[in-house]
Amino acid sequence: MTRLHEMLIRHEGLRLKPYRDTVGKLTIGIGRNLDDVGITREEAMILLNHDIAKVQREVKKTFPWFSHLNGVRKNVVLNRVFNLGLPRLRQFKKAIAAIRANRWDEAAKQMLDSRWARQVGRRARELASMMKSGKYNVT
Repeated sequence: MTRLHEMLIRHEGLRLKPYRDTVGKLTIGIGRNLDDVGITREEAMILLNHDIAKVQREVKKTFPWFSHLNGVRKNVVLNRVFNLGLPRLRQFKKAIAAIRANRWDEAAKQMLDSRWARQVGRRARELASMMKSGKYNVT
């Protein structure tokens, strides 16, 4: 860390959650003005990579059966945790039981028979189809 880094952290502060600065601008980090500057695509990809890694760790720790899924079905589960959060995904007990038992038709059916599916529409249909087939089928 350079002296400039140290000085800016001391003067701007380090805030890991968004806040409104003294003139009302949404800000995060060390004075990053999200209202006017936002983030770059590269920064968004860094955040995404960190978020995916976190979700993967949570899922592997929570669901012992996860490691036995093929890559497509793993990504379906990760996508849903990314969207819902792990606590909400754990409420899908019938879908989880079907996945654990390799009953793909039933898992897809249970995914679609939910308020989540009605809320996210196309996303749910795409993920359920991928869970059922074990293949990527994005159109």
